[in-house]
Amino acid sequence: MAERSKRAGRAERMAKRLAKPVLDPCPPGQIGGSYKPLTEAELNSIYDTALLLLENLGLGEVPARLHADLLAIGAKDNGAGRILFPQPLVQEAIDQAAKTFVLHGRDAARSIEVGGNRVHFGTGGAAVQTLDLDSRLYRPSTLEDLHNFTRLQDTLPNVSWYTRCCIATDVPDIFDLDVNTVYALLRNTTKPTATAFTVAEHVAPIVEMLDIAAGGPGAFAERPFMKAHISPIISPLRFGEDAVDVVYECIRHNIPMSCITAAQAGATAPATLAGFLAQSLAETLASLVMVHAIQPGFPMVFSNWPLVIDLRTGAFAGGSGETAVLNAASAQLSNWLGLPSGVACSMTDAKAIDAQYGMEKGLTSLAAALAGGNLIYESSGMTASLLGASFEAFVLDNEMHSHTYRALRGIEVTEENLGYDAIFNAVLGDGHFLGGQHTFAAMERDYYYPSLANRDEPRTWAQNGAQDAWTVANARAREILETHVPEYLTPEQDRAIKERFNILFG
Repeated sequence: MAERSKRAGRAERMAKRLAKPVLDPCPPGQIGGSYKPLTEAELNSIYDTALLLLENLGLGEVPARLHADLLAIGAKDNGAGRILFPQPLVQEAIDQAAKTFVLHGRDAARSIEVGGNRVHFGTGGAAVQTLDLDSRLYRPSTLEDLHNFTRLQDTLPNVSWYTRCCIATDVPDIFDLDVNTVYALLRNTTKPTATAFTVAEHVAPIVEMLDIAAGGPGAFAERPFMKAHISPIISPLRFGEDAVDVVYECIRHNIPMSCITAAQAGATAPATLAGFLAQSLAETLASLVMVHAIQPGFPMVFSNWPLVIDLRTGAFAGGSGETAVLNAASAQLSNWLGLPSGVACSMTDAKAIDAQYGMEKGLTSLAAALAGGNLIYESSGMTASLLGASFEAFVLDNEMHSHTYRALRGIEVTEENLGYDAIFNAVLGDGHFLGGQHTFAAMERDYYYPSLANRDEPRTWAQNGAQDAWTVANARAREILETHVPEYLTPEQDRAIKERFNILFG
């Protein structure tokens, strides 16, 4: 009778637990920074070398408008086609930089704050191939794929912001491409978003589209919910004029930006990891000084992305241990300077959803998160050394990020959690902890339960079809694409956009 009463009590507690709203024990924005691959002395050595590079070598191919603006704030022309950055000028740019800022979502509840020690996973990339759900082979990415990726990730809580992850190769006109890329984001998600502008002339008309979605002329600039991804520095140490022009236009229209440095170790930067970090830091600091020259304190993610190639073949090696430690070190450097950090990890070189895929993504993304990367780009959906994007990868990566966030959350040592009384009660009572209130409380609060990873014993797994992760993720992605069809533009907004622009899908 007593045992039946205990079972009934446990069943009642379980029913109450299941009736409660689901508690996420590992939401985005966990605190990173415990992994420090560089010592304080090493941080100073890398920073000092970067400052010397900027002061004595500087940047080449400086566009005329930027050249004038840099001289006006104290940069020096060396008379040989390069502009030099005195150390006090670099320090001034760091001191006056935006240390934290909000990446707005069109839905305010989905906005995130960038900076400090909070970690967020998101997307990036410009994949030209999509891993087809049916054939499981790669094919050219299309505009329809971009719409589908956008609405798929809209359901994934661990994708904190969404940058278009693929290029619509079926849209040859560059203006139509930029326009339709932004439209796909507006139509299918209300998260913070990001895009790229092929040329500066595309910014102003696209802001007109953003204004329509925001509620009227000038509304987007008041609360910008889309940032720009720009690479104004071409390694090694020179400016790219087209990208610099985009920077000016984005600042004019109050579009926050990620200024991305993406040097390649052994190709466009030194092969030694320390030398690479020094040059890459110098280049990203040059982007910061550029922004400072145009508008001090303008929101900029300090996006120092170390990329690695296989020096035997020249092939990109996005899933390597070197990528893991370099991006972790980059995050540490940026956070040490007090700047909002952006790094790129989870860039698996695997083509299939296989063991290589899981190993490379887990290794690199966890290292970047533990090091405190504020925004970890490329971390969702990307495959094939950034050449590919995968629907299955999106849903698997979302689950991986939950485990990473749980690791970042760590262990809360409190009097209640130490469980002194619970241990006494278990030892002197039932002899176990199953069904105890202490266990139920921890079950809700401290543990993440995956929905894709399989924890059955082998016989049950076999009886249920012996499905691998690729198969399970394929089914989940299909389910989302069949059921999640958001309408984030009103009919009036959609009509106004289509009257103004050549919208090719949707």
